[in-house]
Amino acid sequence: MRKLALFFIPAVAILASCNSKTTNTSDHMIAPADTINNIPYPQTTKGDVVDDYFGTKVPDPYRWLENDTSAETKTWVIAENKVTDNYFSQIPYQDAIKKRLEVLWNYEKFSAPFKEGKYTYFYKNDGLQNQAVLYRQIDEGAPEVFLDPNQFSADATTSLAGIDFSKDGSLAAYQISEGGSDWRKVIVLKTSDKTVVGDTLADIKFSGIAWKGTEGFYYSSYDKPTDGSQLSGLTQYHKLYFHKLDTPQNTDQLIFGGDQTKRRYIGAYLTEDERFLIITAANSTSGNELYVKDLSKPGSSIVKVVGGFDSEQSVATSLGSLLYIYTNLNAPNYRLTTADIANPAPAHWKDLIPETENVLSISTGGDKIFASYLKDAISQVLQFDMNGTKEREIALPGIGTASGFSAKKNEKDIYFTFTSYVYPATIFKYHLDNGQSEIYKKSGVQFNPEQYESKQVFYKSKDGTKIPMIITYKKGIELNGKNPTLLYAYGGFNISLTPAFSVSNIILLEQGGIYAVPNLRGGGEYGEKWHNAGTKMKKQNVFDDFIAAAQYLIDQKYTSTDYLAIEGGSNGGLLVGATMTQRPEMFKVAFPAVGVMDMLRYNKFTAGAGWSYDYGTAEDSKEMFEYLYKYSPYSTLKAGVAYPATLITTADHDDRVVPAHSFKFAARLQEYQAGKAPVLIAVAHNAGHGAGKPTSKIIEEQANKWAFMFQNMGLSYQK
Repeated sequence: MRKLALFFIPAVAILASCNSKTTNTSDHMIAPADTINNIPYPQTTKGDVVDDYFGTKVPDPYRWLENDTSAETKTWVIAENKVTDNYFSQIPYQDAIKKRLEVLWNYEKFSAPFKEGKYTYFYKNDGLQNQAVLYRQIDEGAPEVFLDPNQFSADATTSLAGIDFSKDGSLAAYQISEGGSDWRKVIVLKTSDKTVVGDTLADIKFSGIAWKGTEGFYYSSYDKPTDGSQLSGLTQYHKLYFHKLDTPQNTDQLIFGGDQTKRRYIGAYLTEDERFLIITAANSTSGNELYVKDLSKPGSSIVKVVGGFDSEQSVATSLGSLLYIYTNLNAPNYRLTTADIANPAPAHWKDLIPETENVLSISTGGDKIFASYLKDAISQVLQFDMNGTKEREIALPGIGTASGFSAKKNEKDIYFTFTSYVYPATIFKYHLDNGQSEIYKKSGVQFNPEQYESKQVFYKSKDGTKIPMIITYKKGIELNGKNPTLLYAYGGFNISLTPAFSVSNIILLEQGGIYAVPNLRGGGEYGEKWHNAGTKMKKQNVFDDFIAAAQYLIDQKYTSTDYLAIEGGSNGGLLVGATMTQRPEMFKVAFPAVGVMDMLRYNKFTAGAGWSYDYGTAEDSKEMFEYLYKYSPYSTLKAGVAYPATLITTADHDDRVVPAHSFKFAARLQEYQAGKAPVLIAVAHNAGHGAGKPTSKIIEEQANKWAFMFQNMGLSYQK
């Protein structure tokens, strides 16, 4: 559950393109660069703030932009957005791209169904609805709307951020996010008639809902900051509470955390039989303690199963007194073990599914265990019985990503979703008795996979490490170095980038462009060793891997520096910021999204201190400070350098990576930019780190992005 709180933005719709064989035939569709790039940037005030780190004086002239509630900052944001909007108004094909995206997006989208009580629930978006609607039905009866987030707010910026049902399905607690914030409200309903039970709970963050019968539920949160901005204020210690229905929130019982056990991240859930309360506790986004409480024994205490933060573990399921523990303790690629509640410590664990050379993840359903392996970032799924006996490998429709395989123990059929860069997400129904799968919901997107291909290559990074990369393009493309290419990556926090279809890719692919995704160190594709190889004093490995991917694409004539764009979000925004400052001549366009740009101060805001496992902090030591200072994007910008055309994106309600990172980076980059390439920042209103953003806003942002890329590569868009 703690991974829900990870600092991460998925690579959704981060693609662009044009056809290099035909794009130069319509010069009237290209805005003159000298005109459009003559940008009157707002005059940004410079302060005289200077910090001292171990004797090194570090100026921070744009520190005032960290105050996101000040009138001065708001005025600056309005002025910057006005400049950005004016820029896009001059690109003649921006509207054509937007209209094409609206056509491509306009098809029914479904989630896999799931059963709660007598109802089967599923999400559906009719096409261009801003938020997906939660439906339900009984057996084969007509579906009815259960929750419609489009009705939550006038501008559809209040989203459904999660829902959890009591075991009998009679109660549901759903979370809402307002303006994309990580702070949530929780509302409880009777599912029979959708009447509200009790008061709305407020100020809940990084939490699931763990029902205990119909009595109430467990949830986690922080004390909300009282000084300064509640969106950027530091949140330090998580607290686990139990909320009894029909009682005031201020009487909720503190179960774990707070001053007694100070932890930044605390998650809780119950096993399906509701016998065990499982608690995970951590101080960073890597490594956690594991605690268990046997709820079948009144008055039982919370038992520590694993202490310290050197490994990660969770309870996948239980059977009687037996706990099934998923862990990377002494197994960097993870394993599944069992332990009896009478002796749950690691010394008594027994391997059920041992570690292999491929990274393991676990899900359960229908009294089966599904072991999903990553082999060079590609899915392989095996089915085991509860004794750990392998029953079969599940046939997948191709090379890509399979997810799901989760259901209650009594289910006979379960569902999974399969996708790749050229395979639109498709839901399959899997029959446990015979291992056969059938298509349940096929994507309605206008895309012909037969016209495109994805291939995996391996290239060498600076130190000789072999890195995988998947390159996707239209069949028959000419490798002449003139293909507009988008290189996307993440490289951090043990996050694995696996193949996934994006509607926005079509704008790139149908016009002959190339989309490339390397699996950099720092990610989770090859286990904890791969992750650790891109952390702290080894973070430069991640940037080297990304630069080497760009060099491979250039050397193999997929593209060239005049047609190469780079994209990344969150930790990936840091990746883009670092590589464009280290190798500004290598890229034509850069898209750093909601990025961590000031590595000396990231830990001063919200839950940023929890990222220190990956990054280290400037306060740790002189050596760590100097390492961070050397690559921090905001710190390493230099006056008089011609940087790539850069479109920086952030949001006013991003309380994961506060917008001050992007504000300060944009201000300094605009000041220092020596060439004519534009430096723009787009600050979304009533939006956060990415989750819950309305469809209309996503389409608008994507249209702007592709228009920016084409314009700055000197290309036109072919309808």
